Amino acid sequence: METFTLAVDDLRRHRCKRISIVGTSKGAEAALLTAIHDERVEAVFAISPTSVTWGNIGPGHDGVAWPERSSWTWNGKPIPFVPAVPSWQPKHQDGLISYRGLFERCLEQSPDHLPAATIPVELTAARLVVIAGGRDALWPSDVFARSVVQRRQMFGMQADLIYDPEAGHRVLLPGETTPKSALHAHGGNDEADARLGKAAWAVITQVLRS
Repeated sequence: METFTLAVDDLRRHRCKRISIVGTSKGAEAALLTAIHDERVEAVFAISPTSVTWGNIGPGHDGVAWPERSSWTWNGKPIPFVPAVPSWQPKHQDGLISYRGLFERCLEQSPDHLPAATIPVELTAARLVVIAGGRDALWPSDVFARSVVQRRQMFGMQADLIYDPEAGHRVLLPGETTPKSALHAHGGNDEADARLGKAAWAVITQVLRS
């Protein structure tokens, strides 16, 4: 997380008065974690987010991908995460692997890890906006997004949920034409993904202008 807080330092040096972060998927995980570690972040727009921290995707700086380790550190110490389930058998959607079931099973198989791995969104005063589609085939971002909202409410705080039941992992903001991944299933469809993106953009611009 030090990489992101150093970036905030740089923005401050350039006299940026308000710091907001937009992150998608794993980037949304980083955005939420940055906000809880840096009080200068005033808003986070978490697209297809997670509510818990996950392990690494691919090899680290040492070139080693396994055994699994945390994706992030703070003050040089690994942030706790939900471990993967190696025995998971992949399922397919649209001819591609859907990883949603993997993440759901990881949550089911690792209840002891959840308290430490849950992102403590109550520790930031930043405005939180979570954006998710109900047909996300990569991971259950709709479930994660609601968890973020519910956790904030437990502490008397607010988070905004922008949701479309037909959208997938790929949320298309106005003007974006990002093609679907050829490596794994995203779910959703062009129309719903763009519809959710349009609704999200309306909120993003409103928050930034306020």
